[in-house]
Amino acid sequence: MLQITNLNKSYKSIIVLQDLNLHIHTGEIYGLLGANGAGKTTTINIICNLLKADSGNVKINDQSVSETTKKIIGIAPQENLLYQTLSCEENLNFFAKIYGLNRETRQRQIQQTLTSVNLLDRAKSPVETLSGGMRRRLNIAVALVHQPQLVILDEPTTGLDIESRYEIWELIRQLKNQGVTVLLTTHLLDEAERLCDRIGILKHGHILAEGSLPELRTLIPASEVILVQTSQKEQAIARAAKYGFTPKYYGNELAFWLSEPLELKEIIARFEGIELDSISRKPVSLEHIYLEVTQDSKL
Repeated sequence: MLQITNLNKSYKSIIVLQDLNLHIHTGEIYGLLGANGAGKTTTINIICNLLKADSGNVKINDQSVSETTKKIIGIAPQENLLYQTLSCEENLNFFAKIYGLNRETRQRQIQQTLTSVNLLDRAKSPVETLSGGMRRRLNIAVALVHQPQLVILDEPTTGLDIESRYEIWELIRQLKNQGVTVLLTTHLLDEAERLCDRIGILKHGHILAEGSLPELRTLIPASEVILVQTSQKEQAIARAAKYGFTPKYYGNELAFWLSEPLELKEIIARFEGIELDSISRKPVSLEHIYLEVTQDSKL
């Protein structure tokens, strides 16, 4: 569906993209992760033909990006592209006209799209009367009204409460079930874990690591992570070293990587004589992978 090859972009002396390579398969949800300044927005703008690359190629369905490929892309930016005093129906009608849909097609697509985002009963409601979650769903509806093959969702759940996040997640899953390809950018790592078929970790304009969650887990030589709260951190680290546990800090949290899973009682026994406030086990998560990959460019 989307092929990016050796993409480069600089702003004067600032390098934003460096030989970026990315291939997204038809019908998958691909998560693009990276800190602010990693190059996500620049990549999206080039895909949408809003910005020209210095070098490299971007193809959608084997077509180089152009005015023509814009019609098969839908984008829901982080900032809602909505007119506050217009109704849901009027907003969609406006954007459908921009995409060149005739009147009959617009009417049909507006009804279908509002249904798909569960806003049909609010068709006549002005945007300014909608909740935050409803506005985000309508923003995604704008990206869907012309039936694109590739949908780009930029931080779709930022600032939403948990119930609204679940609604957006279910909508994204429905897009996948309909065969729509989704490029998702997010700072919420649990969101990427739940939704994405594959994940790319972007830093300084190139992909450091890519794959499914099980594939990314192979980058960390640990079968599980244990979190330890103790006032005797140095003693805990020294004791853990005897058993081959690798110490890590996640913020102020002391953690250890275990090469093989152990029962909790066995783990506690390893720290006998050390005052423990709490100890818990966690599977290796995307958070652990992301931090390790971005902090160690050798991976």
